[in-house]
Amino acid sequence: MHDLLSNYYPILIFMGLSAVITAALLFAPLLIAPYNPDPEKNAPYECGFEAFDDARMKFDVKFYLVAILFIIFDLEVAFLFPWAVAFGEVGLFGFWSMMFFLSVLTVGFAYEWRKGALDWD
Repeated sequence: MHDLLSNYYPILIFMGLSAVITAALLFAPLLIAPYNPDPEKNAPYECGFEAFDDARMKFDVKFYLVAILFIIFDLEVAFLFPWAVAFGEVGLFGFWSMMFFLSVLTVGFAYEWRKGALDWD
């Protein structure tokens, strides 16, 4: 039984070491970094509203639209990775299937651009 448990010592050491590193990375900024927020740090960044304000305020729909568009085109890249890895096995049918997929996304992107969904005016 002791021999069986001794096989798990490297895993236990790895888990302990990772817990120590995690704790060090979580608590080191509390000791090292100064906490002195100024108006520049609390200024609106990309979201367009104050960082510490009422949660029930009106929010511009444009930010939701940009987030949805980002997710759509991010998924495009997620589909491209497995296709690129298996490019040798998919053959000509796989190539033209991906070209059709990319052309549909390109038409959608052109439509969004023409409708002004990407403008910040």
